[in-house]
Amino acid sequence: MNIKIGIQIEPQFGFDYKTIEKIAIDAEKIGYYSLWSSDHFFLHDKSENLNCLDAWTLLSALAAVTKKLRLGVLVTCNSYRYPAILAKIASTIDMISEERLEFGIGAGWKEIEYKAYGIPFGTWKDRMDSLEEAIQIIKLLWIKPKASFEGKIHKIKDAFSSPKPVQLPMPPIFIGGTGKKRILNMVAKYADYCNFGWFTNPDEIQKLLDILEDHCKKENRNFDEIGKSFFAYVIMAETEDKLEQNLKNQAEKRSLTLDEYKKRFSDGVFIGTPEKVQERFQNLIDMGFDYFQCMFPYGNDYEASQEFGKLILPKLS
Repeated sequence: MNIKIGIQIEPQFGFDYKTIEKIAIDAEKIGYYSLWSSDHFFLHDKSENLNCLDAWTLLSALAAVTKKLRLGVLVTCNSYRYPAILAKIASTIDMISEERLEFGIGAGWKEIEYKAYGIPFGTWKDRMDSLEEAIQIIKLLWIKPKASFEGKIHKIKDAFSSPKPVQLPMPPIFIGGTGKKRILNMVAKYADYCNFGWFTNPDEIQKLLDILEDHCKKENRNFDEIGKSFFAYVIMAETEDKLEQNLKNQAEKRSLTLDEYKKRFSDGVFIGTPEKVQERFQNLIDMGFDYFQCMFPYGNDYEASQEFGKLILPKLS
């Protein structure tokens, strides 16, 4: 199995561009496969003085300073851009990057952003319906000279989008989320990859894969041709003592006690010495996961990604 490892960046935490650029350039040098950005407008309602770079604009800049590193948004919030516009943005990035785009998309969840920016949040069903229609429109515009589509929420008429993606027939599509009825059904119908995350209960992961396989059978899709990707939050140090000190440092940066900081972790966090962290990855690889997007503690992203790249990356990829 060919294991792919990428880095996940959260611009909402306050990154400046040059820091992300350095992470990306050196990630490419050390052998990472990809770099991803989340898609948010701000961190919380008190973060008006905190940077939050736009995800797709960021990819455009990173495409110009890297040569091999694949680039993606994990995941694009479907509600934030009309699907036809998103199709054009994505194909433009694929052209600029010379066919290095990974296309991640999800339904959207951060209601505070919707309210602040005047975007209708709607019901869960509204967002699911919108996502499914959007994916269909995007795929049509990528492969058809001209396309029309009329759904409950979105419609296009005699629309065309040029340039087309350079990747044929289109960039790989990642659908993020673990919704058993709708999201996993969409994965079975439209996606090249599912994407689960560190916030997923580890005991639920195999059940979710089983449900995805059931959807594949109903949609006459080969389950094995769908890649399994996982958003991993990694906190690693060479020894337990160094790990404890790292956690204390991270807690202090956030004005938290060590216990308060630890309570923020779910069982899904990949935390420990290199041996323990590698074991967590191997468990998921044994379950069929072949692509990981790794997020490291903010403020220590560069150093942590380099350490992981030297100690773990060669053993997995």
